[in-house]
Amino acid sequence: MYLIKIPLYIQSKIFTFKHQTLKKEEIVETEKFMDRMKRFCSNASFILLATLILTSCIESEAQKCRPSGRIRGKKAPPGQCNQENDSDCCIEGKLYTTYECSPPMSSHTKAYLTLNSFQKGGDGGGPSECDNQYHSDDTPVVALSTGWFNHRSRCLHNITITANGRSVVAMVVDECDSTEGCDADHDYQPPCPNNIVDASRAVWKALGVPPNEWGGLDITWSDA
Repeated sequence: MYLIKIPLYIQSKIFTFKHQTLKKEEIVETEKFMDRMKRFCSNASFILLATLILTSCIESEAQKCRPSGRIRGKKAPPGQCNQENDSDCCIEGKLYTTYECSPPMSSHTKAYLTLNSFQKGGDGGGPSECDNQYHSDDTPVVALSTGWFNHRSRCLHNITITANGRSVVAMVVDECDSTEGCDADHDYQPPCPNNIVDASRAVWKALGVPPNEWGGLDITWSDA
């Protein structure tokens, strides 16, 4: 058997060729791997972004305050609905929306300011829920919608009300009931909307609102 000897310079050429071929193959494989990684990262980023958006939407939906039901209005017996401060009386047969919640709180929660008398004989009805007392119209006190009243947790605590370029501190003494209405306990008035701060005249005065404009005003409020 004969062995063919390949000159060294030819062996070197063959090794160099193989080495270059292997390098090219490695580069191609590396590029393919990097391309796969880019596609994977792109897909992962998309999935992460979609998950974050979905989570945000779910949290936003969870924070929304939705109606809890409806009640049908009853006509008040003569003299049973006090319309002081332009208070509304229930209309017989009309359906009124009820709420067990209020919009989410923030450092400057948006609300609608209404006018109420907490004095005896006023349109606020009976004594305030927090202390079973009546309060002078000259005292800055408020009632909050059911959700914000939060099972009496804000009773006799102060809140800061801001509107018309001014702020005033007022004490929470009552609930503006968003869950019930149109009965004797509620002076035959409709359920309170879920975003109400029902305030005494002293609050309106402190905010510098002209008396002929008292009754309804967009405000912000926060715990004092």
